[in-house]
Amino acid sequence: MLMRPRRLLVLWMLGGLVLSGCGDPSSESLSSSNRDLLPYNPRTYAVQRAATAPTIDGDLTDPSWAAAAWTAPFVDSRGRNRAAPPYRTRAKMMWDDSYLYVAAQLEEPHVRASFTTRDTSIWRENAFELFIDPDGDTHNYYEYQINARETQWDLLLTKPYRDADTPRLSAWDIRGLKKAVAVQGTLNDPSDTDEGWTVELALPWSVLAEMAPDGQSPEVGDQWRLNLTRMQWPVTVEDERYVQDTTDSGAFAWSPQAGTGNYHKPERWGIVEFSDAPTNAPSDSVRVPPNEHVKWALRRLYYRQNAYEDEHGSYASSLSTLNADAISLENRSFDPSLQTTQSSYEITAPGANGTTVHIRHDGKVWITKD
Repeated sequence: MLMRPRRLLVLWMLGGLVLSGCGDPSSESLSSSNRDLLPYNPRTYAVQRAATAPTIDGDLTDPSWAAAAWTAPFVDSRGRNRAAPPYRTRAKMMWDDSYLYVAAQLEEPHVRASFTTRDTSIWRENAFELFIDPDGDTHNYYEYQINARETQWDLLLTKPYRDADTPRLSAWDIRGLKKAVAVQGTLNDPSDTDEGWTVELALPWSVLAEMAPDGQSPEVGDQWRLNLTRMQWPVTVEDERYVQDTTDSGAFAWSPQAGTGNYHKPERWGIVEFSDAPTNAPSDSVRVPPNEHVKWALRRLYYRQNAYEDEHGSYASSLSTLNADAISLENRSFDPSLQTTQSSYEITAPGANGTTVHIRHDGKVWITKD
């Protein structure tokens, strides 16, 4: 069932008091005016149907997982051109009629976790995170965090932090979630060296479908936007105890965020396609739809509008002010139109197959049929 606006308001009142996420949500390592110059290359992954449901116990040697391909190893969240992370992280995904299954393998010589209270800032220590935007509009998306003690934080965000002050809905829960963590070593023991830890999740469609198109679970060929990330804080061992460096963290992602200071950039997340193709289908079997490139061209104008508003206190009223002519698409024209008011705007552009792609001042992007 789709979540009604009144329910969203109630959840916001219950859970929207403190910011969540990875790092300072307001921090950016690139200015708004330069962010749109970075290349658009989201990761892709074909999610295969599970022949049999895996047992959710943290053990990834379950025969069900053998048929699923590993993702590309995680990279520095700022981009693939950065130095490789010190420890490998990779994941697998499968699906059936009831669940989305996610498994992750995290190398770690010192597996540690202290948080034990649910729905707290798990990301402030080492954690695995999952982000899901079912309809790809960059609004109303899910975030899930878990540490090596199986402490979790599941939340719904109505908008990215850049587009709203307190969009976090911690009172929202993934009802029926199955989760398990297994440690390959010993938890919270500085005296030895561990191999790492594994995470296994089964997320029910009955919940994930709330924000999906038409409130439905995916069908074969459907694509969702999704990202898998990892927080890895530097640590030293002093007097037989762990001392975490709280001034900086390693932020690693399957689909990198390209220069941003947090993971809440849904337009940069990967594209997963639900498939019934043969197992271990290569990631390049997933085709990025033409309208995703139109969305990105409009997103570049959104970044420029934000930069203009930061400088002038109002949005630009003409596309020439935003140098829109400098933005082009391969194999098709880009012909945007802009409508503005004193406090808002909407930019549209023709899409593929008789569609129109829209973006507005709060960052939401969507497609209509002409």
